Amino acid sequence: MAATPRILVVDDELPVCKSVARAVSGEYEVDTALSAEEALLKQAESEYDVIVTDLMMPGQSGMDLLKALNEKGSATKVVMITGYPSVKSAVMSIKLGAFDFIPKPFTPNEIRNLVKRALASGTPESGNGKGVARPVVPPGDIYAISDNSWARIEDNGLARVGVHDSFLKTIKDPASIDMPRPGDMRYQGEACVRLVDGAGNAHRVWTPVSGRVKTVNERLKESISCLLEDPYGDGWVIMLEPTHLEEDLKRLTHQAR
Repeated sequence: MAATPRILVVDDELPVCKSVARAVSGEYEVDTALSAEEALLKQAESEYDVIVTDLMMPGQSGMDLLKALNEKGSATKVVMITGYPSVKSAVMSIKLGAFDFIPKPFTPNEIRNLVKRALASGTPESGNGKGVARPVVPPGDIYAISDNSWARIEDNGLARVGVHDSFLKTIKDPASIDMPRPGDMRYQGEACVRLVDGAGNAHRVWTPVSGRVKTVNERLKESISCLLEDPYGDGWVIMLEPTHLEEDLKRLTHQAR
């Protein structure tokens, strides 16, 4: 029998720490720490599968914790909790190796779903149950919020945006997608689209670059099959007119495929 996954919740505010711990308890063994320093001590004793940490804390921050784990070569998945003012720092944390982030406020169900995705990522049995093979990416460079979303800059200056195939593999039975309308503004690190699974859970896909929505992929409103089968081609989700492209790209991972 596989060992019970171990989760560590880190937040300098005790009520918040306990609240998040309660939200993810039940299926997992859950510990808490009130600082990054305490978290590193506990991690040294026995490595956790997932660490859920506040990004902004006195003393060592969640980013400092992530960097310390990276230096030790830890395989622990790190999920950042962030407020709106630090969303761009949370995007940068993914470039530095965090699995994902979740902005406040969030529901217990949202943090549970994110922990489940973190545990599912990279495992041999991970997958969405639809038999989706890893796609072949068309020629061209992409800029990514790793394992979440991607953007490709077109010749006309627009940004084609889609869902990273690694993200899709952590969603069980993806069923539909909620998309913005043309004319809507989307900012880096905000929800770009929401992918809804067969159980009705919504999973947020982050906007890789800020901009105004020019068009959406109308085919996805009828069926998301092309998203699952060809997420870097016919399964793109929206086209944006970028507003802060140069700055936004600095926080993304450049993937030349």
